[in-house]
Amino acid sequence: MPLIRKGAEANLYLEDFRDVLHPAGEGKVLVKHRIPKRYRVGELDERLRDSRTVLEARLLSDAKRAGVPTPAIYEVDREETRLVMEFVEGERVKSVLEEMNSSERRKLCELIGRQIARLHLAGIIHGDLTTSNMIRTRDGRVYFIDFGLGEYSSSVEARGVDLHLLKRTLRSTHHRVAEESFEAVVAGYEREFGRKAKEVIRRVEEIERRGRYIAREERSRMR
Repeated sequence: MPLIRKGAEANLYLEDFRDVLHPAGEGKVLVKHRIPKRYRVGELDERLRDSRTVLEARLLSDAKRAGVPTPAIYEVDREETRLVMEFVEGERVKSVLEEMNSSERRKLCELIGRQIARLHLAGIIHGDLTTSNMIRTRDGRVYFIDFGLGEYSSSVEARGVDLHLLKRTLRSTHHRVAEESFEAVVAGYEREFGRKAKEVIRRVEEIERRGRYIAREERSRMR
């Protein structure tokens, strides 16, 4: 199978639909295979890979029901700990964000913010909100992919951490447009989430302050 992405927990392969699922099928599918970890006890490793595979499939399906575009799940193979899912054609937001004009970028980021709010309102935490895990299709939709670190939680802290990760990603990967992009994400998030969004945004700022404080403490210890 052609490997297209090697991760710490799983490998991603691009395959023909007919080779993996049915001879009459057309097009491509993505196969996500969670690989065994030799440093873990065998039985524990199997349980962890199985539970994460099942959880990711549930998160993807529930996200779609919440109104967030995600790849369709075609098969959950618990024995091989793999997911077979729809291959979404498009460009990663990471590749296009800085190429857009300011108006287009704001529209895209507001859409991303609205979709994050839909996840959070459904009790879903993505866990890895980066522009690499968002695919923009030709018709302007934005698919969220890779829920491998996701979970179910409705806590303000979990929601704040989710958004804070995206803010950090924007600053590190898209420094030139980071502030305007995150402002647009917040605007879309608040519009979709409602009045309680302010509490989540305040938590993002609090998490950021915590990080700065810890960094200062670490620098002080090194002197």
